[in-house]
Amino acid sequence: MTAIPPVVDRETWQKEVDALLVREKAATRELDAIAAQRRRLPAVELPEYTLIAEDGRTVTLAEVFDGRSQLITYHHMWTDGNEWQCPGCTGVTAHYARTDFLANWDARMVVVTNGPMDEVLAYKKRVGNTMTWYSSAESDFGADMGAGPGEGFAYNTFVRDGDTVYRQWTTTSRGAEQVSYTFGLLDVLPYGRQEQWQDVPEGWPQGPTYARWASSKQFADWYGENAS
Repeated sequence: MTAIPPVVDRETWQKEVDALLVREKAATRELDAIAAQRRRLPAVELPEYTLIAEDGRTVTLAEVFDGRSQLITYHHMWTDGNEWQCPGCTGVTAHYARTDFLANWDARMVVVTNGPMDEVLAYKKRVGNTMTWYSSAESDFGADMGAGPGEGFAYNTFVRDGDTVYRQWTTTSRGAEQVSYTFGLLDVLPYGRQEQWQDVPEGWPQGPTYARWASSKQFADWYGENAS
C-alpha cells in the first residue's frame, strides 16, 4: 500500500501549511542574512594560474572570466582513464545546461577538472554535458581550490580586477546543496529524498543514502551522444 499523509479537511490543511510557512519564512530570512555575510567576506589575491581550454589553448584564470567581473567554478572529481566519472559531479553539472543568464549579472560559470582535456572532451560528449570545461591538469589551481587530484569536488567564486583575480568563497559537501536544484525539488516532495537518515513519518519509503542517485551511465543514456 502506498503511504499517504493523514487526510484532513481543507481548513485544517491550510492551518498546517500556514504554520509551516512561518518557519519557511524564518529560514529564508536566515539565508538572506548568510548571503549578506558572504558578500562581506574578505578575498585572497591569487597568482596567475593557467588552465587548458577546450580548444587546447593555455589561458590565464583571468581569461576564463571572458570579460566579466565574477566567476563561479565547479570542480569536477576526476580519475584519469575512467569511462565513467563521479556520478554526483556528472549529475550536478548536467543540471547547469543554460547559464548564459549569468552574463546579466556580469558573471560566468564553468567546470574545472584535473583530467586531461582529450579525456574531458570525450566524457563531455559521452554524457551530453553542455557546460564549458577547463582542465587544471597542468597547474596547481584545482589543488589550491580544495579539489586536487584524488580529492573531492568544490565550488569557488572569484572576482576580477583587470588581470588580478581574487578568491572570495568556497563550499563543498552539503554546502553545495544550495546551488543545485536537485535537493530543493526532492525536499518539497511528499516523500522527500527517501534516504534512511531523514526524519519521516512512520511508513514512509526510505532506503540507503545515495541508492536512488543516477549513475553516470544513466545520464549518458538520457542526454549523451547515443541518447534516444
